[in-house]
Order: sequence, then structure tokens, then C-alpha cells
Amino acid sequence: MNSKNKFPFKPMNHFLFIIPSFIGILLFMTPIKFEDSITIPIAHFASNLQTALQGQLPAIMTFIITVTAILTLIAKLTNGQAVKKSPFFTGLLFVPWSWTIIRLFGAVFAIMTFYKLGPEEVYSGATGGLLLGGEGSLLHILFTVFLFAGMFLPLLLNFGLLEFFGIILTKIMRPLFTLPGRSSIDSLASWLGDGTIGVLLTSKQYEEGHYTKREAAVVGTTFSVVSITFTLVVIDQVGLSHLFAPFYGTVLLAGVIAAVIMPRIPPLSRKEDSYVSGEEKKPEPGTPKGYNAFSWGYYKAVERTKHAPSLPQFIKQGCQNILDMWMGVAPIIMAIGTVTLIIAEHTPFFSWIGMPFIPLLELLQIPEAAAASETILVGFADMFLPALLGSSIESEMTRFIIAALSVTQLIYMSEVGGVVLGSKIPIDFKELFILFIERTLITLPVITLVAHLIF
Repeated sequence: MNSKNKFPFKPMNHFLFIIPSFIGILLFMTPIKFEDSITIPIAHFASNLQTALQGQLPAIMTFIITVTAILTLIAKLTNGQAVKKSPFFTGLLFVPWSWTIIRLFGAVFAIMTFYKLGPEEVYSGATGGLLLGGEGSLLHILFTVFLFAGMFLPLLLNFGLLEFFGIILTKIMRPLFTLPGRSSIDSLASWLGDGTIGVLLTSKQYEEGHYTKREAAVVGTTFSVVSITFTLVVIDQVGLSHLFAPFYGTVLLAGVIAAVIMPRIPPLSRKEDSYVSGEEKKPEPGTPKGYNAFSWGYYKAVERTKHAPSLPQFIKQGCQNILDMWMGVAPIIMAIGTVTLIIAEHTPFFSWIGMPFIPLLELLQIPEAAAASETILVGFADMFLPALLGSSIESEMTRFIIAALSVTQLIYMSEVGGVVLGSKIPIDFKELFILFIERTLITLPVITLVAHLIF
């Protein structure tokens, strides 16, 4: 078969695949070094904007969260009539009463934190202030990350890149992780950029019918890890930055092992393999005669450009992505994140539920097991809390284990967990906690084994 018959497309279709996809790879998946840290251009742009708007971001996010709550309540009280002319805003604002109430609580907490009203437990720097307060607060980061990632996400989604990698990498992703090859893009965007970018990408692909419910749940809770940059912050907090190379290698090893096991056990294994439309999953078509994986991937990628958005459509899709994440995710994080952080900071709850881990830690011969047990489950509230609590532990090996475990646990309510709940990915709060426990039990022995080899 000659190449002309293999690729019966106009030159413009080839350019529409190659150029936007190259820009997307450059923005989302190309590591760059900036001021002694490794990041990606999207995250770098977001960081610069965050610095420029630092003084205004608390007010901006409080406004977004409050307006979202008010509009959601109006949509609910009018039974959707107020937004019926817009399918986008109907989906965004006409939500079940449970989500309406959570958004209202998010607005109340945001206002209390911004104006420092009511009990200090709500707005202190360890609770609401951690999410909405000063420099580096989570919602400040999400505002800028979602702004750039949301606008440029169509470069990854709509110009053939996912079709290309989806076919090429299926033989790796499917047997190892029970996932389609296109999920490799989500994974790379998370590892190199930020877990929230991976969740955003996964949610959009699920909504568009590219992932089944099970696949979306697996990708969103297994591969949406924190960036390389943030792992540097974690290891530095426990005073072991000189061990970053073995630390990150340990995180990679434990993360891959967890990614192999987690999709094969409940609750992920029990998720429906059907699409958001309700349609059952169909067998993946093979590679046609005359093509190999690379050429067929290229064919499907260029074919996708026949439906590529025009510039106005591109901008509209980007703006909808931004609003979807700002208004859909921020109130959820403010509500659930604040409550979880209050429990972690002002009650012994996480210490109590960590006690059953003491025998396991002693069995694994981890020094200062009692002190370490207090950090095991507190990471469900915020990934940085274990490093903060564990930094005073004397044993370097224990601090190493705590830091690595906090990263590989992956699901924490102040960011990835909250973003998953606020997205369309079909995972609820109870399932997130079960997944957090499972990841803990799977990765802890792996990390401990490596730690015993290092120390």
C-alpha cells in the first residue's frame, strides 16, 4: 500500500495535527528548569501570574466561589429554568441538592476566611487560610493553573494527539494498567506538571466519551500525582533534600506498583465499563492491514483534525474549561477541604485512626513507630501535613518513609481529592477514602523496603 493511499488527507490536516500537538507537548509535557526547580511552561506561567496577582487572589476566589453558590441556588430554586437556554451552564449550575449545599458551605467558609469572621478554627492559616489565605494557598494556585491549563487544553484534546498516543501505547497501558493508551498523556501531564491538570484532562475525556466510568476513575485516582517540583518541597521539609534522587526513584517505583494493583481490586475494579452516555464499552479495533501501530496512530490523529475547532471555537472551549473548573471545583475544595483540615488540626481523629498502624510499622521495623503512625492518615486532609508533622522525628529513615508515603498516597482532600469530587469523574467521598487506605497499604511496604536498603 503506497503512502498516498495510507494517508488520504489534505496537507492542512497534517499541519493541524503536527503544529497544535507540538505546542501542546511543549506547554504541558516539556520539563524546563527555572530558578533551581523543574517545571513545565504551563505551571511556570501560572506561577508568574500568581505572583503578579497575589494581593488580589483571595478576593477573586471568594467572589468566584460566592457567585457560583448564588447562581447554583437560583438554578436549583427555579428547577433549571434560569439556565435552560445554555446547555453548558445547565450542566454547571443545575446540580443535585447535595452539591448545592456543599457549594453554599464553600461560599460561607470563603467569606469567613476572607473577612476573618466567626471562629478562628475556620479561617486560621492551618485550615481555611491554607486554602484561601496568603502566598501559595491552594485556591490561588488553582486559579492560575486552571486559567492556563483550561485555555490550552484543547491543544491536547482536539487535534489528534490523544488518538496518536492512544493507538501507539495501548499495548503498554492496557496490560499493565487496564487503560487505553491515551491515558499516558494524562499521566505525563500530572507527573511533569500538576495532579490537577491530569484530573482536568481526565474529566474532559470522560465527558466526551473517550473513557469509561472505570477508566476515568482509575486514571483520576491513580495517575493524578503531584509534580516533580512539589516533591522537592516535601523532601526539603523533612530535611532530606540531599536524598532527592533515591526519594523520587522510590516514589516512582511505589507509584507504578500501586498503579498495577489498584485497577484490579475494588472499588475501582467494580466500576462500570460503560461510557457517560450509558453505552457499553466496545472491543478496541485492531490495526488494519497495511498499517503498523505508528502509521495507524498517525492516520487516526490526522483524521481527527477534520473535526478540529476553529479559532473562535477553540477560545470558547478554553473559556468553558476555565469556568467549569473555577466554578465546579473551587467551592467543593473550599467546603470539603476546610472541614477536613479542621478535623485534622483541632481534633485527635487522625491520631486515633492512625493507632492501628503502629503494629504494622513496628513489624516493618520503622523507628519511632508511634510518632510515625500519627502521620499515616493525616495526609488524607492535605499531602503536606505528614511532612510538617514528621519533620520533628529524629530518625532519618522514618522521615524518608513519611515523605515518600505522603506523595504516593496521592489522594488528599485539599487538592486532588477535592478536584476529583468537583469534577465529573464518577468517584464519591467514601470511595476516595477507601482508595487512600489501599494506596497506603500497598505503597508503605515498598517504600519501607527501599528505605531499609538506603539507611
